[in-house]
Amino acid sequence: MKVVLTTLNAKYIHSSLALRYLKKYCKDLMPIEIVEFTINNHLLDIVGQIYEKRPNVIGFACYIWNIEMTIKIIDLLRKVLPETKIICGGPEVSYDGIEFLKKHQAVDYIVLGEGEETFYQLLERLQSKQEIKDIVGVIEQNKKVDGNRAVVVENLNTIPFPYQEQDMDGLKDKIIYYESSRGCPFSCQYCLSSATKGVRFFSIERVLKELEFFIQHNVRQVKFVDRTFNAKKSHYIPILKFLLKQECQTNFHFEVAVDLLDEEVLDILSKMPKGRVQLEIGIQSTNLETLESIQRKNQWEKIVGNVGKILSFHNIHMHLDLIIGLPKEDYRSFAKSFNDVYALKPHMLQLGFLKMLKGSGIAQNHQVDEYIFMDSAPYQVLANRYISYEKIRFLQIFEEVFELYYNAGRFRNVTEYLIRLENNDAFHFYEKLTQYWITRKLHLVAHTTKALYQYLYDFCEVYEPKEIKIIKELMKFDALTTDKGSIRPAFLNWNEDLYYEANADFWRKNWAGKYIKNYKFTTWRDIKKKYHIEFFSTDIFTLIKSGVIIEEKTAVLFSLEQEEIQYQKLEVKDFLQGDCHDL
Repeated sequence: MKVVLTTLNAKYIHSSLALRYLKKYCKDLMPIEIVEFTINNHLLDIVGQIYEKRPNVIGFACYIWNIEMTIKIIDLLRKVLPETKIICGGPEVSYDGIEFLKKHQAVDYIVLGEGEETFYQLLERLQSKQEIKDIVGVIEQNKKVDGNRAVVVENLNTIPFPYQEQDMDGLKDKIIYYESSRGCPFSCQYCLSSATKGVRFFSIERVLKELEFFIQHNVRQVKFVDRTFNAKKSHYIPILKFLLKQECQTNFHFEVAVDLLDEEVLDILSKMPKGRVQLEIGIQSTNLETLESIQRKNQWEKIVGNVGKILSFHNIHMHLDLIIGLPKEDYRSFAKSFNDVYALKPHMLQLGFLKMLKGSGIAQNHQVDEYIFMDSAPYQVLANRYISYEKIRFLQIFEEVFELYYNAGRFRNVTEYLIRLENNDAFHFYEKLTQYWITRKLHLVAHTTKALYQYLYDFCEVYEPKEIKIIKELMKFDALTTDKGSIRPAFLNWNEDLYYEANADFWRKNWAGKYIKNYKFTTWRDIKKKYHIEFFSTDIFTLIKSGVIIEEKTAVLFSLEQEEIQYQKLEVKDFLQGDCHDL
């Protein structure tokens, strides 16, 4: 019997952990092939590639991002492979399996919940042509079975490690998904974790051995899918201590409840090599009524303290998350939540829109708060009794603007200055920018990075014309500290050529050696690639730090080679070496 397991990932860099678990768990039964696609692949290409393998059984992993396209693929495969058994599993079919089968007759079986043990039994029966009806966690087309018993694997250590040597070449450019636990200690009503109780853990000895495997294969990123990585201290502390001791380039991404971190953990995190660990923290809202309604408790003072401490280490990239559309969170309440979290200055502030996930508490009780939402995936909320669709639509564009001007890592200094001019009301600034965006119909077109500078400059000419000189200085600094200094809009009046002779002497006569260790002149092309000197009309460092304007012309040397651009102030006397140019 030939079995193909497949799914449509959201992006090429993603990979399916679930399919690898199933393949490894069932390897003693029969050979199983994994074929992964993305939602950007063409429908007929996917169908054609699966058809060419002539499988007896096809298993689909179904998620919110791929279910609509998956159903179309299944319907086509049923036409060209009428005898093939088609099995679906995953969260998109686990919570309404019977209804899904009634609606989609091309599907033969649904596997509910965690599929390793159940899928094994199903394949075993199909191979021996036995009846399926008594397998807990399996629903068969047109058969009456108990459809409400999703299976969980109680002893996770019975599940084999899903990755093997021959997988790694094909995964070298992709994110590796991994878990050290299943379940969550919390019951947040917007999340699928609210549908199951308790947390189960893989043994720590096993986890450390498997992490060593990834390190040995120089994996770019290992993304833990544990719902709350720091649910149990005796489990996660050894993992962090292990990662601290390693010599590797691999990045490890964890989703944590930051208010549960104590001084011992913070001390470990403070010592992590830069880039070793990345943290994602779901704040979701700072409205106490909202948090109570979704059964979530945030210890705000601890969140503020711990986020501030971790950011002060300058070695850990941090994402904070908010959700738009939660119960009891109206437009102004969301503005406050946004400002509260923005004030923490995370590297990224991700704004998500509530989705009516099947099996979540909010979905089961959506009538209470008068939710209006998409009937098909991704089931995104359109309105509720607290916030209108008009406001939701505005916030969708707001999120796009914020992604371009904050989360992309550009414009940090100029937007911070503009927010100071708005009495530090970050939401109000981005609200104004979004309104301008809509007026110019910029939400209807694609944008180059260079164009983003022009849009922001045009916005400032309208709203802050008296500040244009300072805004241009900050834009120049931001441009030179992102994108390796390669984006230099002409309207910013770059002045390197104005001091061409002094520049030439600085590099050719090795005066740069005072600022650059082991500097030696090579070629002008090499210099231009690695460095840039820019003059500012103000003390740019004081301006960035405190917003104070000091009229003092300043020369800055930017080193462009590193991932994170380095810069330092040049002493004018060193730069000009007695030249009479008027700076």
